[in-house]
Amino acid sequence: MQAASRESYKVAADRLDEYARGAEPSAVSTTADDILSVAALLRREPRLRRALSDSARSGSDRAGLLGEMLRGKIGADALDLLASLVSGRWSAPSELLDGAERLGVEALLASADKAGELGEVEDELFRFGQVVSGSPELSNVLSDQMTPAAQRATLADQLLADKARPITGYLVGAALAGFGGRSFTGALTRLVELAADRRDRQVAYVTVAAPLSDEEERRLGARLSEMYGREVSVKQTVNPDVLGGVSVRVGSDLYDGTVLRRLNETRNALAKR
Repeated sequence: MQAASRESYKVAADRLDEYARGAEPSAVSTTADDILSVAALLRREPRLRRALSDSARSGSDRAGLLGEMLRGKIGADALDLLASLVSGRWSAPSELLDGAERLGVEALLASADKAGELGEVEDELFRFGQVVSGSPELSNVLSDQMTPAAQRATLADQLLADKARPITGYLVGAALAGFGGRSFTGALTRLVELAADRRDRQVAYVTVAAPLSDEEERRLGARLSEMYGREVSVKQTVNPDVLGGVSVRVGSDLYDGTVLRRLNETRNALAKR
């Protein structure tokens, strides 16, 4: 987002946090569902996106237009938050859509946080992403944008049944809808990071040939926390092809100490002789 859009989103996000502090988790979840339903409407209706982000109209005029359309169709709390969102300045209609989707997702995460389940939701999203990436056929089916999101969501619900919390399922649905214009797997990754960020944590993606023990994972997390000055949530991927060692990615930083990397470096050095 450009600066004006970021500021407009921040105002609505702060309002969401204030609302969530005084609401029950179930109420916040319902509000999130309402917001995401409006985001889906904005995705389908480009003319509406343009009207609600038109800088030639005042913020109160745009909020009034939203109210005329949606009053009585969504909850009052969702309408209030969305009115705050559209009242701001938006650099482009697409950024208003991104803001609405992000606000709905943050409301889901706030609901999980209020219920004391945010850490579990974060882990469930990551594990589901691992399951999907481990099956090319499943990944292709869930990522196929030619198949309606509702149909793919039914398959995801079947896979998650009795294995994940309802909020996790809702967030997977947001990923299937292309959260933030991303691919399905890219959206899942972003959702994991947003869940960690709400817990004031950084995500470290760790690739190993064999699973780390609990103690090894704890020590690695503690070391990374020292390096980044923030608690780190370690997410392990087991890939026997790396042969040994550890690869760690935190944001744009990559620390690759795997045997495979060293073998490739040796092979490349020999090829240059």
